[in-house]
Amino acid sequence: MKMSDNGILLLDGNCGLCNRLAIFLHPRLQNHKSLVFMTNESEEGKEIIEGFPQKQQNSDTVYLVRNGVSYTKSAAAIRCLLYLKWQYKIFYPVFWIIPFPLRDLVYVMIARNRHKIFSKPKICIIPSLNK
Repeated sequence: MKMSDNGILLLDGNCGLCNRLAIFLHPRLQNHKSLVFMTNESEEGKEIIEGFPQKQQNSDTVYLVRNGVSYTKSAAAIRCLLYLKWQYKIFYPVFWIIPFPLRDLVYVMIARNRHKIFSKPKICIIPSLNK
């Protein structure tokens, strides 16, 4: 996939939380073509991740590519709000005020336990959201 002004959200296709996040985000997008959903495990997803800095490539995280810049962890999650309708977008500055180390600490704690809390989806919904 060609990098463009549209965002690309790369999620773990085997993660129940990631699937639920995609299901939550998709109907709330301001423009359904502004954010493309992919799995980290897909061929396109792997190719995109290979283009990231080495430190990001080895992260077990959500990735967001926005305007050609890659973001991970809490920075990626919060920037997803910018693609949503105004009633969700207004939370962006509220979450951005939270200090980066604290945001990432909370993100890492949730990410480490996501497979324990959320069961693996029987069917990955992420690729079908782009149709």
